[in-house]
Amino acid sequence: MFQKEDAKGKRFEKVYEQGAMEGMEIWVDRETGVNYLFHYAGYAGGMTPLLGRDGKPVISPVVNG
Repeated sequence: MFQKEDAKGKRFEKVYEQGAMEGMEIWVDRETGVNYLFHYAGYAGGMTPLLGRDGKPVISPVVNG
């Protein structure tokens, strides 16, 4: 699903972004499929696992190869 030629060898892949000086990004761990939300404003930011309605982490399918 997240297999890109320029992403070979990288563990995390950015799959979504919005904003400029303030915004958010979604990153996916290519080994586990766990999605992370990164929110930033100016020079500050923080990252946390992205949770679904049930309170469990959102996990994307992992494509090996």
